[in-house]
Amino acid sequence: MVENRPMLEKVVTDVYAALCPRTMVVADLGCSSGPNALHFVSDVIRVTGDCCRRSCRDPPELQFFLNDMPGNDFNSLFQSFARRNKMAMAVARNHGGGTAGSRPPHYVVGLPGSFYTRLFPGRTVHFFHSSYSLMWLSQLPTELQSNSKIHLNEGNIYITTTTPPSVVRMYQEQFQKDFLLFLKLRSRELVSGGQMLLTFLGRKNYSVFHGDLNHVYGLLGQAVQSLVVEGMVEKERLDSFNLPIYGPSIAEVTAVVKQSKLYDINHIQLFESNWDPYDDSEGDFVGDTVQSGINVAKCLRAVMEPLFARHFGEYILDELFERYALNVAKHLEREKTKYSVIVVSLRSKRWSVDQLRT
Repeated sequence: MVENRPMLEKVVTDVYAALCPRTMVVADLGCSSGPNALHFVSDVIRVTGDCCRRSCRDPPELQFFLNDMPGNDFNSLFQSFARRNKMAMAVARNHGGGTAGSRPPHYVVGLPGSFYTRLFPGRTVHFFHSSYSLMWLSQLPTELQSNSKIHLNEGNIYITTTTPPSVVRMYQEQFQKDFLLFLKLRSRELVSGGQMLLTFLGRKNYSVFHGDLNHVYGLLGQAVQSLVVEGMVEKERLDSFNLPIYGPSIAEVTAVVKQSKLYDINHIQLFESNWDPYDDSEGDFVGDTVQSGINVAKCLRAVMEPLFARHFGEYILDELFERYALNVAKHLEREKTKYSVIVVSLRSKRWSVDQLRT
């Protein structure tokens, strides 16, 4: 992400300058199989190389771990990485840099597994990065899972104005539990003074009923509702489905970090991003709402398709996301709503004697 690149550069620079590791271990959690993981690896290599040139130090070896769930397409990711690495080496040779130029030596491996579990030996990682992953919960609250006998969020797939306050509390408590667990796990894996840079969808409003994710998922829920009305989907299938996602506020994120007592907050901020990834305009007007609706639907389908196929069946997907694209287009005609994105930089606190024993 362009918006958080300055913070990424600062964190990498700070970690290298403060710790001066001979081998720097870097992990990208929830890397997916798209280009963002490749951009991240390239940025860390570039920034580390710049630091070494300025300080006249020999570059460290960089060990990257790209983590996601076992079902992630790691083969596609590493094929893309090999192509990019080959191109970078060719550029280095053309500029008189030999086979590697001034790039630090680096090694990249895949690491399947949930980041809500331990992933690394203790005190081995210098820098954790996660982009657009931590809004995913480890699971739905037990009372909202599809096998529950009573459907508490009837007619909705996420939090809307008709969602009972008790359901909202369940979502909030699950986020707090999951994020606290994540922080505790990473603190055991980070070296003393190691850092994390976390980017995830959140909300700018205090009220959880009017969060930014409520709009984007509310329109998707309306598309499912229309299929129910026409008999293409059973109402029970809709009522038993809830998204395992939560968009927190900055206050909620800060509260959990403070509760953990494991990190200092270097920096935290919120910025806005257009729903349409191909729309880089900063205004409040969408030129082609129909095309933007299609773009938003394609992006969300790429992320959500496995969930919806598993619960509703693959046969509804084309119709569902076509209707969703129309819903988004109509919404953007009235209002250019944006995602709210939280970026937080955390530094692990220096170990106490008790922490060293954990």
